Amino acid sequence: MTISRERDVVMAATMYYLQDMTMEAIARHLRTSRSTVSRMLRRARDTGIVEITLRPAHSQAPGLGRELATRYGIEAYVVPVPDDADPADRLTQVALTSARLVSRMVDSDMVLGIAWGTTVGAVAEHLTAKPTRGAHVVQLNGAANTRTSGFGYVGALLDRFAAAFEAQPHYFPVPAFFDYAETRAAMWRERSVRRVLDVQARTDVALFSVGALESVVPSHVYAAGYLDPEDRAALRDAGAVGDVCTVFLRPDGTFRDLAINARATGPTPDQLARYPRRLCVAAGDGKVAPLRAALAAGAVTDLVVDEITATLLVEHP
Repeated sequence: MTISRERDVVMAATMYYLQDMTMEAIARHLRTSRSTVSRMLRRARDTGIVEITLRPAHSQAPGLGRELATRYGIEAYVVPVPDDADPADRLTQVALTSARLVSRMVDSDMVLGIAWGTTVGAVAEHLTAKPTRGAHVVQLNGAANTRTSGFGYVGALLDRFAAAFEAQPHYFPVPAFFDYAETRAAMWRERSVRRVLDVQARTDVALFSVGALESVVPSHVYAAGYLDPEDRAALRDAGAVGDVCTVFLRPDGTFRDLAINARATGPTPDQLARYPRRLCVAAGDGKVAPLRAALAAGAVTDLVVDEITATLLVEHP
């Protein structure tokens, strides 16, 4: 679309939504037809120029969002859901909002970093096309384990994001967790791995969730055999509550002295902090403890969360 045409779309949306003008009046002003104005308004909604949000009178979402933003110094998007919404419905609603938000954040010549998982997979299902130029999508943490290479699952996920933005994908062909910390250190010196690490370092927007050791909707890293029973027992003994990008955290956000993190392949909270935007997506009661830990660690700049989870996060510090 040309610049002048894009300007007409913005003008039409402004006159319709902010100035309460009719489509007929807008058509006369822009010297076009009513059907063209209708298409302009549809394009304004589809591309995110206009966002329509319904906030039921009983919803506490706006207040919860302000509370989270003030408490943690982040941008918080609280998605209204009914009190009786089940975990799957809550995840779907959060994923829909997150997909729109990612589309607004990502643009040409940017790098989108993806930490795979159940929640991010749900976001991928609701992406809409937004063509860009020179954009890249990079996998932030490895996916292989003793049962699978992980490429089928993670490759398909990465490809969805790359297709949505017409971006170049960069896969990270390493295990989610190495058996030995020294093996990870050696691999990080390999040029093929360094190439991906260099792309990761240029990340503009990181998209991830938090994994919970216990949750009704299980995190993929726990449900797909990435952790041995001994690993899970050791994490519980160490007081870990979950992970961010396969790096495990205690409730206060500490992580550096947890032994398994020396074998993990995802970015630490310290490394995440170098990325300008870090969008965390979370839904479900089980995500409250690891989400609070991620916020304490400074891993998050933007948060999308359902209303029930936000309420628990605010009421039970």
